[in-house]
Amino acid sequence: MAGYEVEGNLHFRAAVYSIVAPFNARGQFGLDPCCAIISAGLNTISSLLTNVVAKPLSQIQQIQQQAANFQQQVIYPTTAINNARGLASQLQGQMRQINQLYRLPINSATLPAPQQFEQALLSHNPQALGQVSQNYSAVYGTVMAPADAPQPLRDLVDMSDAEAQAALKKAVELDALADVELAAADQINQQIQNAAPGSAPILEAQASAWLVRANAYTQSAMAELIRVRSIDLANSGAHLKFGSTDVNNLRNSTSQVLGRGSQ
Repeated sequence: MAGYEVEGNLHFRAAVYSIVAPFNARGQFGLDPCCAIISAGLNTISSLLTNVVAKPLSQIQQIQQQAANFQQQVIYPTTAINNARGLASQLQGQMRQINQLYRLPINSATLPAPQQFEQALLSHNPQALGQVSQNYSAVYGTVMAPADAPQPLRDLVDMSDAEAQAALKKAVELDALADVELAAADQINQQIQNAAPGSAPILEAQASAWLVRANAYTQSAMAELIRVRSIDLANSGAHLKFGSTDVNNLRNSTSQVLGRGSQ
């Protein structure tokens, strides 16, 4: 019985040694195969990043740098931008001088009624349009009474006065619009001095819009001048018609007088 126990212990020790010994041997004489596989995989990934990913990224970075250099040297050169800003500052000073000249007083009337009328006309204030008709009548008078002139002549005077007042009111409106345009031009010029190169098209669009609006105001003023000229021509034609009517009436009266004398 003792011999069997000794033999069983020997077999048990041999089994344990067969299990533990390989791990001890690997730990003593080299790396674990799993570690070697992981290391090889990491080396492969590193090689891929270096040869496959890094080179294209380097080329992309180089292209981006070339594009940035092209923008800075050709499209938006620093020297040209500084020169443009300097020119904008110079134009800003000139615009201020023009604005000062534009604001110089030009009032010339000396009598009370014409002074009030002139003040309303040069006020640049659309709120003063209601005073134009009143001051106009105070200076140029009103339409004659029916007993003082024939109806065609009264109609002609009324139409002439109406167009004259309309033109004067339009002049006040255009003065007010000119003030708004000058303020907008000054604001756009200030934005140009501090604008980034990429915002230039936006400012250019704003300036173009104001230019189109200014042209519209100019066309409105031209239309008013045409109306004034048309009224002037109409008045000249009316005076010729009145003269022809007077000559015809005089001829008829002369014929009647001569007819009575011959009887």
